[in-house]
Amino acid sequence: MNATREKQILVAGVGNAWMQDDAFGGEVARRLEADALPSGVRVMDVGTGGLDLAYEVMRGYDALVLVDVSRQGGAPGTLYVIEPPRDEFAGPISDGESIDPHGMDPRTVLRFVSAVGGWPGKVVVVACEPSAVDDVGLGLTPPVAAAVERAVALVRETIDELRTDAAYKV
Repeated sequence: MNATREKQILVAGVGNAWMQDDAFGGEVARRLEADALPSGVRVMDVGTGGLDLAYEVMRGYDALVLVDVSRQGGAPGTLYVIEPPRDEFAGPISDGESIDPHGMDPRTVLRFVSAVGGWPGKVVVVACEPSAVDDVGLGLTPPVAAAVERAVALVRETIDELRTDAAYKV
């Protein structure tokens, strides 16, 4: 009998809690951490700690779910599920090129992880259209705050899909 190995999934909330709606990813991560999740699923609020995220991803996960804000042009509070292609982040880091460990946004984290050979099997981004991320301020704006529970449900659905072998077939 061939037992299927349990999928290892990292859910990472990304964003700066001091920049209003940029705190969305962290808020979703906190809500998920408060609930029971399936075994093999780890949730982190990485905030702006891109290097911490990169090191954690390199531990070896089948999938990474990033939760963040993303300006896609929709109304504030609109949720998106984005599966970035690996080749968008693949490629070596050129001689003389530097990556600032204090300014690693999710795209830079994925590029760094790819360059050192620690790429997770699949990356899914659950993103929310922000209203305000450019000014210092605490608290999500009403449309983004209203999207948090929907995002928690969407991340849970994504986790359920990523726990199946079908999610990894090309």
